[in-house]
Formats: sequence, C-alpha cells, structure tokens
Amino acid sequence: MQLDGDDFKLFGLPRGYRLDRSELDARRRRLQAQVHPDRFASADAASRRRAMQGAVRVNEAYERLKDPLRRAAYLCELHGAPIQSEDNTAMPAAFLQQQMTWREALEEARGPGEFEPVAAELDAYRSAAYRRLAETIDAARDFACAAEQVRALMFVERFADDVAERRAREER
Repeated sequence: MQLDGDDFKLFGLPRGYRLDRSELDARRRRLQAQVHPDRFASADAASRRRAMQGAVRVNEAYERLKDPLRRAAYLCELHGAPIQSEDNTAMPAAFLQQQMTWREALEEARGPGEFEPVAAELDAYRSAAYRRLAETIDAARDFACAAEQVRALMFVERFADDVAERRAREER
C-alpha cells in the first residue's frame, strides 16, 4: 500500500469536498485491514514499525476527511490556499456583528425556550454556509475564497460548541 501522497489518493477518492461517508468508512476498514499491527505481530521490527506507521497514517487521514471543515481546510492547503487561522483573523464587519448578536442572545437567554431560537438560526446559517463552501470548492474551484469561508466557519463552529455546552447545562 502506498502511504505517501495526499489523503484522497490514500483512500482512492477524487479530490473534492463532497464525498460519500459510507464509502469513506468502507475504504478505511479495507485500509486498516491491510496495515493493522496485529497482522504483523510475528514480523520483524521494521515491518511492525511500518504497520504501526501505516495504521496511524490511515487514522489521521480518515479523521481529516470525515470532518467537513477539516476536509475543506485540507483541500485549500492542497491547492495553495492555506487557512492561516492564527495569522489571519480578519472578518467582515457584518459577520462579526452577527457573531456578537448571537453571543449576546445566548448570554441573555434565561432557559432553553429563550436560546433555542438562536440555536435554530445558527443551524440554518451553518447549513447554508457549508452548502456555499461545497460550491466554492467543487464547482467554482476558488480555494482562496474557500479559505476565507473556512476561517469564518471556524468562528461559527466555536459558537455552536458554546450553544451545545449551554444546552447540556440546561438539560442537567
């Protein structure tokens, strides 16, 4: 098995944002069966080490490809548009205002009934943002624009985590 190259090549998939999760899962199982360290338990040390490296490589690639945001970031990187989320945090003013509005609404909410509308609005926003991202990558092939969308979605996903945390606290 060829372990070098990009994750899509490793899994025998075309480079693209949209992918069939069940196909990805099936290919992971086949790859893991080929490199699982237990298959090499009685082999020499070098073979056992390569098997372990292969298993780690397959797992890392799978984790990157199964997550829509990580997959998009990876595709941007592969096409010369690094995300640079630590260095480039500039966002449009309207986007930042929306984030502040959501956060204020979540902070002011006094129970699930009050913050669920924010959660619903967030879910709709996320769904639309991921659809736009898929189009930007797969149809437009505009990876610089996709990198901007990924950076924005990173903010949105952090807020979604905050909403989920709040929901969990409310359910206790």
